[in-house]
Amino acid sequence: MQIDFKKYTDGLAPAIIQDAVTLKVLMLGFMNQEALDKTTELRLVTFFSRSKNRLWTKGEESGNFLHVNEISVDCDNDSLLIKVRPAGPVCHKGTDTCWGEKNVAQSFIPALESIITQRKNEAAETSYTSSLFKKGINKIAQKVGEEAVELVIEAKDDNDELFKNEAADLLFHYLILLQAKGMTMNEIEGVLKQRHEQKK
Repeated sequence: MQIDFKKYTDGLAPAIIQDAVTLKVLMLGFMNQEALDKTTELRLVTFFSRSKNRLWTKGEESGNFLHVNEISVDCDNDSLLIKVRPAGPVCHKGTDTCWGEKNVAQSFIPALESIITQRKNEAAETSYTSSLFKKGINKIAQKVGEEAVELVIEAKDDNDELFKNEAADLLFHYLILLQAKGMTMNEIEGVLKQRHEQKK
């Protein structure tokens, strides 16, 4: 893969970031050869930040990494299209894209995913979420099963508040399970969209 970085006076080529599942354009960044090499090596999108004047891996502070699926070059060899699996909101303002778009969950689910990612990476001693990650995938999957059973039990009663709380517990633990498997809600949403399109 050859990029003509010399075409630009600052040596930085534009990199369009696109969701590999939903095909939404998420953001635009800039890369030099070193940033492209690091992106290819880590499989995490890494830009050259003009404001920081250094390489910057998206998500290095927030945990909202952009996991690379595919990198392609345009016909003039002077710009990149990178398809990714985002680990949370892409924009620093908390939206899915840098154009203010939000997903079906209206921004809190991605924000919660970001918090879960931080708990996973920081492994805080007092964090319930961190403790689940420490116990491993079997314990996390067990908790999802327990919460599912509790939700079914509440569904048979008439207490809407208890039902909503159990539903929230199940969703929370499901998001933890997705993180443990290296996946995001966006990917699951993408599967549902694909199924819907196939039935049309």
